[in-house]
Amino acid sequence: MGTAGGPTPKRSASASSQVILVDGVAYVVDCGDGVARQFRLAGIPWTALRHIFITHHHSDHNADYGNLMLLAWASGLATRVDTWGPPPLARMTQLYLEMSKADIDVRVSDEGWPPLAPLVHPHERSTGGEVMRDDKVRVTSALVPHPEVVPAFAYRFDTPDRSIVISGDTARSDALIELARGADVLVHEALWVPAVDAIVRALPNAADLKKHIINSHTSVEDAGRVAEAAGVKTLVLSHRVPADDMSITDEMWAAAAQQHFKGKVIVGKDLMEL
Repeated sequence: MGTAGGPTPKRSASASSQVILVDGVAYVVDCGDGVARQFRLAGIPWTALRHIFITHHHSDHNADYGNLMLLAWASGLATRVDTWGPPPLARMTQLYLEMSKADIDVRVSDEGWPPLAPLVHPHERSTGGEVMRDDKVRVTSALVPHPEVVPAFAYRFDTPDRSIVISGDTARSDALIELARGADVLVHEALWVPAVDAIVRALPNAADLKKHIINSHTSVEDAGRVAEAAGVKTLVLSHRVPADDMSITDEMWAAAAQQHFKGKVIVGKDLMEL
């Protein structure tokens, strides 16, 4: 639903979010700003929302975590939503519901909606392994390196027809390679390293931010190497940094990954369906 990396809202793409649909049930991974609108633009019924997975607590991945649930609920969602992610997910959920209490209460009393809080069930995780499973999907995770944000997760979804892995934000990761082993689709973040100096040049914290970007993310070339090592069929480049530099064409992004990956490379776009 969103393919841009970084906290600053972009003109050309929305913040990070993916949704996997299995028999009409929506499994959302990350909730960057604008995710509720992207959910709607994707044509997904609000009542399809059942699970939300947060890879890590950076604002371009969780800023609209609460908003997605609130706006779905105010548009007809009346069924349980389970959410999964690192601590302090439960506390964040509680505080969001407290912050929105005035709106929620009046919609319950005046519009007849059921209370929201009993529908939302957060589950905190600090280790990799199996996250959840139902009759259609098995979700597993791996801890990935994203300094200073610990823990940070990648998620794998094994469904009846294919397997999909979402990297989250990560430096090059052997744990991610193992998680993605033999998957049909790997959605991996991608950094265009030569552009980093231009991204940070005018900022007062340029040196610290450059260090973070380089140490905490994966170059597009290394994304190709990870996909090749994992033996996946398709690599999707998402959470691209920079997302709105039109001088870096889709062909350039793909070619950089294809130097090291023999499979199919797709440059992710908002609302792209695969």
